[in-house]
Amino acid sequence: NSSAQCRTRPTDLVFIVDSSRSVRPNEFDKVKIFVSQVIEALDVGPNTTRVGVINYASAVKNELSLRTHQTKTSLLQAVRKIEPLSTGTMTGLAIQFAINRAFSEGEGARVRSPEINKVAIVVTDGHPQDGVKDVSARARALGIEIFAIGVGRVDMHTLRQIASQPLDDHVDYVESYSVIEKLTRKFQEAFCGKSETFLKETPMRSCPFPTTRCSCLCPAGRHSLAPEAKFVSDLCATRDHDCQQLCVTTGASYACACEVGFILNSDGKTCSVCNGSAATDLIFLIDGSKSVRPENFELVKRFINQIVDSLEVSDKNTQVGLVQYSSSVKQEFPLGQYKNKKDIKTAVRKMTYMEKGTMTGQALKYLVDNSFAISSGARPGVPKVAIVFTDGRSQDYINDAAKKAKELGYKMFAVGVGNAIEDELKAIASEPVAEHYLYTADFRTINQIGKKLQTKICVGKVLSFVGSHISKCFSLTLNIW
Repeated sequence: NSSAQCRTRPTDLVFIVDSSRSVRPNEFDKVKIFVSQVIEALDVGPNTTRVGVINYASAVKNELSLRTHQTKTSLLQAVRKIEPLSTGTMTGLAIQFAINRAFSEGEGARVRSPEINKVAIVVTDGHPQDGVKDVSARARALGIEIFAIGVGRVDMHTLRQIASQPLDDHVDYVESYSVIEKLTRKFQEAFCGKSETFLKETPMRSCPFPTTRCSCLCPAGRHSLAPEAKFVSDLCATRDHDCQQLCVTTGASYACACEVGFILNSDGKTCSVCNGSAATDLIFLIDGSKSVRPENFELVKRFINQIVDSLEVSDKNTQVGLVQYSSSVKQEFPLGQYKNKKDIKTAVRKMTYMEKGTMTGQALKYLVDNSFAISSGARPGVPKVAIVFTDGRSQDYINDAAKKAKELGYKMFAVGVGNAIEDELKAIASEPVAEHYLYTADFRTINQIGKKLQTKICVGKVLSFVGSHISKCFSLTLNIW
């Protein structure tokens, strides 16, 4: 049992929320739910935490000042009533408004003091129409700690200009508003002092009864708060989990794994028998158009090698081929040319960026006609997998070639970045489409897609993420939270 108390210093907290026209009404509702859930964990009051909300688009609206609501109930009711403005995206103007007005004594902010935290949480989904670098620096210099949350196709460079140091702690990204709630616990803990100590103790953890300052919390979706909101159990030890085969405790959480000869299904809970074949022919079909840019093309090469690292490469197991396309198609190396991971990764690093157009349809036709041909190193009767990577709209027609690839039994994964077109990704992806297409707004986060792909491709051996179960069929059962 822990005797630590769950405390927080007095805080002036202001949410700065983007409601520009790119944020749909139902998405804005998700933001309000996120804001409300963070507030739920706070000790709201004039001498503890004061909360304000700024709503912005082309103009800025002071929805709630720090002095307006002194109880949690009235604050939550007011948040529910906020409506989106649905115009432009003046993020810099909103931050300046926070400096000049929201954090002013006239609006309820307390006199600057080491005993009072000043915190702003900026939530945005787009590219600002004004500058944010200088105004954010002024805010930070005034002692305001800034968290920047980006959604969807947000400009990651903008987030880094806004946020306080260290950036790893102050910049967060989610792919869509539908999953923004997964950040709730981070901010609940950030404003709840030592609550993390309760989450890290195993196998049985306890925390004080909920107080007016903070509530006991459990990791989202994987633990349950026991009776009286006092004890958090190790659900693997108590068998109170939903894993079909193996449950592995990982600190404050758990993940499901599979026994030898099985792979973890996409639901993260159930297992399927591997098909018995350790052999797979895998082709990477990579967009090398000029919109990618040289620095991002290097990240793409790292993405490829990240996946190669997880494979069992040999004549009898996985063969890898690489095709780059732009205005034309170039086979970088065919299946089976390289017999080990080291040589494949070296060849990937040496790949030269083509830097022209985006003929994705032509590339898919090349895949169908050539990449999986026996003359190109493919093996009869061996599963065929293609990972198609693109960052923009194709300049030619893709549907016929994409359909043909799937009719031939190829498992097609479509990976999109930045300005990639969702309809095109879905046309390329195998069924079920939701399991075979992946998207991220920024090249800097494609390593996360690499991790997800590792969970989806069965190509050599079953390997649980803790490295404890190995057999002849591959699956990295690492759950991405």
